[in-house]
Amino acid sequence: MKTVLSLSLLVVLLGCTRPSSHSGADTVRVLTYNIHHANPPSKPEIIDLEAIARVIKSDQPDVVMIQEVDVRTRRSGQVDEAEKLAQLTGLQAYFVKAIDHDGGDYGVALLSKYPLRNQRRYPLPLDPQKPGEPRVLGMAELKLPSGRSITVACTHLDAQRGPASRILQAKEIARILKAVPMPIILAGDLNDTPESETLRILNQSLQSTCQNCAPTIPVENPRKTIDFILTSGPWKVTEHRVIQETYASDHLPVRATLSLP
Repeated sequence: MKTVLSLSLLVVLLGCTRPSSHSGADTVRVLTYNIHHANPPSKPEIIDLEAIARVIKSDQPDVVMIQEVDVRTRRSGQVDEAEKLAQLTGLQAYFVKAIDHDGGDYGVALLSKYPLRNQRRYPLPLDPQKPGEPRVLGMAELKLPSGRSITVACTHLDAQRGPASRILQAKEIARILKAVPMPIILAGDLNDTPESETLRILNQSLQSTCQNCAPTIPVENPRKTIDFILTSGPWKVTEHRVIQETYASDHLPVRATLSLP
């Protein structure tokens, strides 16, 4: 009888101490950051990837969406900034090219603590009447420790020719994401404000992680909110914060902590 009781007690104790498959495993810490090709505004002559890496590492994110990333351009010393940031932060990188620039490539990138799978690149449309700089949507899937898969996406919308291209790009992003059958996190520099038509279109199928969103640009005395994290699916926002880091870039980084029920 004593042996049976001991075994029963052991089973109960193991049941109490075994981590639940969803205990903390489906919490995702997200950072979006326009890194200005790692050129600090106060030092226009230098590239300081270590400063960007310090911002990322100090925040301990699971996923980072970065914009204005140079890969082997002359102005950035022909460094692959996405790969170098991956090395400096211990994350995995997926670079998504938007344009040829200064002898190399320029675009956005995803950095992830978890393996990225099914990576894909989508070119975004431009207003034919006022063509600006080509822009892209970069997407990938990742599997959380619980086994659940999510889609993460990064973009940087047009800034050069008024709202027409951004509206077209928002519609295309909404169309692309509508076909995704899993929870989504979209983040980036949207170059438009919360009350804009661009955000109205995206908010029809996605939800911003903030209400009365704090400004993200310029880094000194910020006045405009143009950097966003948005979600689709049963996400719960447990934190949204604009990080007051004023040296490394001309944008403030934005962090959100999200959980799946």
